[in-house]
Amino acid sequence: MSQASSQSQPDTQPVIVANQLSKHYGEHHVNALKGVSLTIQPGEFVALMGPSGCGKSTLLNILGTIDRPTHGQLLIHGQDVFSQDEKDLTRFRREQLGFVFQFFNLLSTLTVAENVSLPLDLNPAMKEPERQQTVNAMLEKVGMAHRADFYPAQLSGGEMQRVAIARALVHQPQIILADEPTGNLDTENGEAILNLLKNLSQEGWQVILMATHSEEAARYAHRVIRMKDGQIRDVRHG
Repeated sequence: MSQASSQSQPDTQPVIVANQLSKHYGEHHVNALKGVSLTIQPGEFVALMGPSGCGKSTLLNILGTIDRPTHGQLLIHGQDVFSQDEKDLTRFRREQLGFVFQFFNLLSTLTVAENVSLPLDLNPAMKEPERQQTVNAMLEKVGMAHRADFYPAQLSGGEMQRVAIARALVHQPQIILADEPTGNLDTENGEAILNLLKNLSQEGWQVILMATHSEEAARYAHRVIRMKDGQIRDVRHG
């Protein structure tokens, strides 16, 4: 999807529709997911919760097209994403999705601005002045413009996570997947990151999917999906 189209007003169609997703691992067919179905609308902030081994990370990976389901169907903007070959799926992932991880995954040898710019390297049509303007605007958005020339080792944990969010957003994806984004942060920095994610979803078009163990973090979401033994057991609306 082009940047121009991703900035346009969303329609009323669901962004994500998952139909009976199942995932089996190993020769003993361990059931990590058992027939999970859900629908996610534009602008929703959804938290996936549950104990370790409940299936939330497996579900997040499938919704992020990092892993394929054993059975079931995943529609994103009405497109059956797993009907694509790996080349098209990789292009779809890098254009439509942004990822935020617990351990930041910033490259230590690159500055803040260079880390944020990385996803734009996949768009050769973008000229350098536009690239710099886009990176600067995103760093401003997450409150890190004053650290553009710093290296990750010179930042706090909260600052590194802000940079990671800027990197996930810079190519204007419609879906952000966050795996325990506050897991390595203190309370104050964790709250700042959660407020940032919530504000992004409230802008009206970006979907935020967050896997978390934290009840406090889940309170920032519009909807909390609780999982156990590979199934959805409860859904709470905020």
